[in-house]
Amino acid sequence: MAGCYILGIESSCDETAAAVVRSGEEVLSNVVFSQIAVHQPYGGVVPELASREHLKAIVPVVRKALADAGRSYQSIDALAVTQGPGLAGALLVGISYAKALAFALDKPLIAVNHLEGHIHAVLLEERHIDNREIKFPVLALVVSGGHTHLYLAEQRAAGWAYKNIGHTRDDAAGEAFDKVAKLLGLGYPGGPIIDRLSMQGDPSAVRFPAAQLKHRDRRLDQHRNQKGKGDAEFEPRFDFSYSGIKTSVLRYVEIHGLQASIEARRKALAVIEKPKLEDYLLHCDTKTLNLVASFQRAMVEDLAAKTLAAARACDVATLFVTGGVAANHELRQHFEQAAAREGLPVYFPSRPLSTDNAAMIAAAAYPKFLAEDFAAEDFSAEAAMKL
Repeated sequence: MAGCYILGIESSCDETAAAVVRSGEEVLSNVVFSQIAVHQPYGGVVPELASREHLKAIVPVVRKALADAGRSYQSIDALAVTQGPGLAGALLVGISYAKALAFALDKPLIAVNHLEGHIHAVLLEERHIDNREIKFPVLALVVSGGHTHLYLAEQRAAGWAYKNIGHTRDDAAGEAFDKVAKLLGLGYPGGPIIDRLSMQGDPSAVRFPAAQLKHRDRRLDQHRNQKGKGDAEFEPRFDFSYSGIKTSVLRYVEIHGLQASIEARRKALAVIEKPKLEDYLLHCDTKTLNLVASFQRAMVEDLAAKTLAAARACDVATLFVTGGVAANHELRQHFEQAAAREGLPVYFPSRPLSTDNAAMIAAAAYPKFLAEDFAAEDFSAEAAMKL
């Protein structure tokens, strides 16, 4: 079977992943070792623990990815690894291992931006089903625990070019889901739990005010000042903000006296190793379920409204929605309906490729492989890497 075989390695946060992808479109293996159980007692990712778990898992995960793909180390054409953004220590584990392996095998190594990987997760699956008619320009919403970004994406020769036209000013959408779940004693990770519970509540029961962005993004102003650009070159932005809705949930809890029931729920769920939906429902009253459903509805509507406003303003032809939060059932349904009203095709990755994985890293590396855009020997992790 001809083609280019790339071994991808991903370790940007709390999942150690490796995959083998053929020519950027056929996933031969995709192995993900999750650290959820390790971080669950803390209600979020602990960077030091994440790094240690990556050290333990990376060798067996890579071996399994190769075995599942039926490939040997020497039969791989190139290696790809996440350079950033992410947790510095976690990134360094993947990069150090990939560098050593590439050196030992005398294979080229490709550094990949994690955010670009999420965009290529969509392209990977569309190409696999032989859908090569995606129209440009593409607007990609990358929405996850650490990121909420809007990118205009264009294909240029063998590579891709991206322009950021919006990002969150504070909490990422997935981060807001996790923090609200923690606040309500629902455990970690919060997104999947809230997604499941929201189906049991009334999403119109609690009204949350829309985020008000009253000033320009200070980070953008600093960047423009450094470049010496004036107001005449200011371009419209489609930014997000989710710290306010998190505060609104906290105020609702205080006003309605929910703290005692939250503490009882937290203690009850803590002794259950892997709580099922019925366990959550047993310890959630109607008021809590309505709050959860209303919070999710407000988040989904805000994400969709700003993304579609950007799509109209930029006259895009296609919409991608990708990243961990793209696995949310209500978000997918809402985007499909809203985009259809606009006559805009919308594409999502499958749920396994929505969350962090190495198949998307290997897929994003393929255009770089064709262009011989290989990593320098001295490249290192970039925790705040931009796309």
